[in-house]
Amino acid sequence: MKLYGIPNCDTVKKARVWLTENNFDYEWYDFKKNVLSPALIEDWIADCGWEVLVNRQGTTWRKLDEACKASVMDAASATTLMLANPSVIKRPVLDYNGKIIVGFKPETYSALLL
Repeated sequence: MKLYGIPNCDTVKKARVWLTENNFDYEWYDFKKNVLSPALIEDWIADCGWEVLVNRQGTTWRKLDEACKASVMDAASATTLMLANPSVIKRPVLDYNGKIIVGFKPETYSALLL
């Protein structure tokens, strides 16, 4: 099991606490310290769609200029954006045996893992 995110994100903190409290071991990948590969992003997009991965509610997205936002129209442009600005990815991303879960809801984690 792998968990991707940034450590200061409140939602990521909640997911990490939930996993620890429920005795799940996981590999932690910090977007800020570990470079994400294009292949990994493409795999995530294939599993859940680029629209789910790009966090349009987040601060990083809101700080982008309008031309940059308008240019994100498909998987390829979303991949380029996420590689250049990993903080625009909705967090956390949980990879459990190839199943990708984006964001954290205790009931979703429970249904998948318990």
